[in-house]
Amino acid sequence: MQRIPGITFWIVACTASAGWAADGDSADTAEQSHRGLEIAREQDRRGSGFNDMRADLRMVLISKRGDTSERELEMRVLEGAGEKEGDKSLILFQSPPDVRGTALLTWSYKERDDDQWLYLPALRRVKRIASQNKSGPFMGSEFAYEDMRPQEVEKYTYEYLRTESCRQQQCFVVARYPVSEHSGYTRQVTWIDTEDYRTFRVEYYDRKKSHLKTLRNTGFTHHQDEWWRPSKMSMQNHQTGKATDLHWTSPSP
Repeated sequence: MQRIPGITFWIVACTASAGWAADGDSADTAEQSHRGLEIAREQDRRGSGFNDMRADLRMVLISKRGDTSERELEMRVLEGAGEKEGDKSLILFQSPPDVRGTALLTWSYKERDDDQWLYLPALRRVKRIASQNKSGPFMGSEFAYEDMRPQEVEKYTYEYLRTESCRQQQCFVVARYPVSEHSGYTRQVTWIDTEDYRTFRVEYYDRKKSHLKTLRNTGFTHHQDEWWRPSKMSMQNHQTGKATDLHWTSPSP
C-alpha cells in the first residue's frame, strides 16, 4: 500500500486532538461535579444549626380546572446529630375532618434510603412507605413522598451548569442526580442564589427524562438572622396540569 505522508500526518493529528479533547472534557466534568457538590455543601452548612423547628402550613390543592381545596398541617423537624444520621420530621394534618390526625413520620439518613411511616387514623394503622413507592403523590398533592423528606447532600451527585440572572439576582444553576435507584426522578435542576444560597426554583425530570414538575419558592423571610425560609412553595405538575401550594404561616426555628 502506498503511504501518503500528508494523509498520515492528518490522521495522527486528528487522533491526538481527539485524545486531548477527551482528557479536557473529563477534567471539565470533574470540575463541574466538584463545584456543584461544594455549592450543595455550602447551602447545607448555612441551613444547619437550628436544632429543631416547628411550623404551621396551609396546603392548597389546585385542579387542572382551577378548583381548590385546603388542608391545615403542622410540621416539626429535629436536626440530625450523628455523622450518618439525617433530620427527622413529622407532618400532622389538622383539617379538614376527613384527614385530621393523619401523620407522616420521616427518619432520613445520609447514606441509605430513608424510613417513612404514614399513620391513617380512620384505619387506626401505620403504613410503612416502601422505598419503591416514595415517588408516589403525598396525600393527593403534587408533592411526592420523597419531596417531603429532608434533602440530605449525600442523597445526590451534582453538576454545576452555569451562573445566570434570576429574580434580579445571580443564581448558581446546579443539576443533582438521585443516588437511590428507587427515586422517581432522573435529575433535578436547581436555581440557588449566589448570595444567601436560597433555592428559588427546582425542575424535576421523571424516569423517562421528561420535565415533570417545577417547584418555585417565594416570599423568603430571615428567621433569627440565621435561616432563610420561603413563605410559599408552589409545585406545578406540567403533565397533569395540577398544582399544590404550601403556605408557611408560622415557621419558628
